[in-house]
Amino acid sequence: MQEAFLNDLSDNALASLPWLFEFWALPHQLPPEAAASGKPWRTWVCIGGRGAGKTRAGAEWVRSQVEGARPGDPGRAKRVALLGETYDQVRDVMIFGDSGIMACSPPDRRPEWEATRRRLVWPNGATAQAFSATEPEALRGPQFDAAWADELAKWKKAEEAWDMLQFALRLGDHPQQIVTTTPRAQPTLKRILGLPSTVTTHAPTSANKAWLAASFLEEMKFRYGTTRLGRQELDGVLLEDAEGTLFPTTLIEAARVSDHPPFSRVVVAIDPAVTGNAKSDVCGIVVVGAVTEGPVKDWRAYVLEDASVAASSPLEWAQAALAAKTRHNADRVVAEVNQGGELIANVLRQVDPMVPYRAVRAAHGKVARAEPVAALYEQGRVKHLPGLMLLEEQMALMTAQGYRGTGSPDRVDALVWAIQELIIEPAARWLNPRMRFL
Repeated sequence: MQEAFLNDLSDNALASLPWLFEFWALPHQLPPEAAASGKPWRTWVCIGGRGAGKTRAGAEWVRSQVEGARPGDPGRAKRVALLGETYDQVRDVMIFGDSGIMACSPPDRRPEWEATRRRLVWPNGATAQAFSATEPEALRGPQFDAAWADELAKWKKAEEAWDMLQFALRLGDHPQQIVTTTPRAQPTLKRILGLPSTVTTHAPTSANKAWLAASFLEEMKFRYGTTRLGRQELDGVLLEDAEGTLFPTTLIEAARVSDHPPFSRVVVAIDPAVTGNAKSDVCGIVVVGAVTEGPVKDWRAYVLEDASVAASSPLEWAQAALAAKTRHNADRVVAEVNQGGELIANVLRQVDPMVPYRAVRAAHGKVARAEPVAALYEQGRVKHLPGLMLLEEQMALMTAQGYRGTGSPDRVDALVWAIQELIIEPAARWLNPRMRFL
């Protein structure tokens, strides 16, 4: 049957067949026809596991928008925005990657890359401009009739970049955009998925197994098949809070602010990865400011930055922590020393001999230390500045029964030490006169 079909094709039709994506595409790689309301969609979110064919879907959709019936004919879209986490990822994955726009384009319709202008130009005059999600302000001014946003769930400035893109997507009768991403319980992605003008397609990694190494699929299934990480990265499932979490997403969402008042104190808290090698946990480094004027019930903490690093040596995380101290003009560095002892102070003072430093020791388990902090969140006394996605993901997995993620909750530990230093311990001394001189 297949042989008969191919034999019936003309030479031209046979030559064009590899470029007819609709013929080869998997169901999740083609856009739905309309939103649930029956109206045309504005945003198509193609969500799936690693290697599920999301990049190919994005590149082919851009082709379908800019190409006309013949190479010089106009397409539906004339100006396209290509938005990735960084310029390098836009260029190396979305444009020149194995499944990027250049690889998917037939020779007579292949665009030219103007490196100095960071844009593609098609034979029919259509253009696609590359943007980095780390620089949302660059989207002020330009305007587009189509857009492709790749791996939105890992953008550090997702909310700002997405909002700027929406203001720019204003040309034509009905501008549209595609989002290709592996899922994360990230607020901006969840907000997009909740809009009535959004449509979705979904696939696990295994849906694209014909194009993936069998050994890769076997290894991934063996190592991650029953884990939360596997559900997210292989099955492409958007995971919500762990059952019994101390920090529900609703609590974190309610804590979001875009600005903060002047602080009474700012600290950098460290949960050190003492061994400092490739197999070590991340070193948790979190910066928190606090307003501690007036009655204790009015004290507030503001989480400013998650500066955690996967350091190859103790010196590397010490440099990262002290750089965070400088950025935020912090008053003190605090660090857990249960494992590192004097090493922590010695390493920090190699970088800054005069660093104001306090060692803290864990007398209770991680959950017991985290519960009072969770209570402050419930009272609305802890706020989050933008850019804390990885910290918030760990928080969602911190339950009354323990941490439900892989490895150590290093970022959460650092957060807990910071709030202990700024709010919980000072409040205890204030409320108990006997402790004021301790």
